[in-house]
Amino acid sequence: MKLYAQHPVRALVQITSDVLALVWIYVWVRAALSLREAILTLDRPGELLESTGQGFSEHMTSAAEQALRVPLAGEALATPFSSMSETGESLTSAGDSFRESVASLALTLPLLTASLPLLLIAATWLPARARWVRQANATRRLRALAPQARSRLLALRALSSVAPSKLVGVHEDPAGAWHADDRGAVDALADLELRRLGLRTL
Repeated sequence: MKLYAQHPVRALVQITSDVLALVWIYVWVRAALSLREAILTLDRPGELLESTGQGFSEHMTSAAEQALRVPLAGEALATPFSSMSETGESLTSAGDSFRESVASLALTLPLLTASLPLLLIAATWLPARARWVRQANATRRLRALAPQARSRLLALRALSSVAPSKLVGVHEDPAGAWHADDRGAVDALADLELRRLGLRTL
């Protein structure tokens, strides 16, 4: 598979663009992972709140059970401890909710951070590179044809892809010259198509 042009300048531009694209991807993926790590550090307060609430609720429940054993006044003594146990459950619920919010942010924000720059690459650099690779490899497969047939096909592609100003530089009527099978014009048009792709020979 042909990935880079044969023309040195064109190949250098392609390699540079590929390296820059990879650096761009690495930087934003790394930024997203760093952001995730930073957000996950916020999980600690929620963990402490949840742990504190559980411990407080367990101690108050235990105290209420102990108070119930007191003859006659046990139920009255246990009521405040039971109420405080519910407060501990509220703390546990708040800590759990906080941790869920942190986990959601740790997933959503890094994805947004990485996805937008990656979509930009996918919409610009990737289609251009894929199109060139497809065209270059389709052109190289023409080597199986006879030279004249190959030149005619390349010249035909040049008529639809090369700038009109360059076509006129080859012949005042490039389409007519191709139709008339003017060998000099056809070969020149085929050469234009190869140069457009940065290829020297097939």
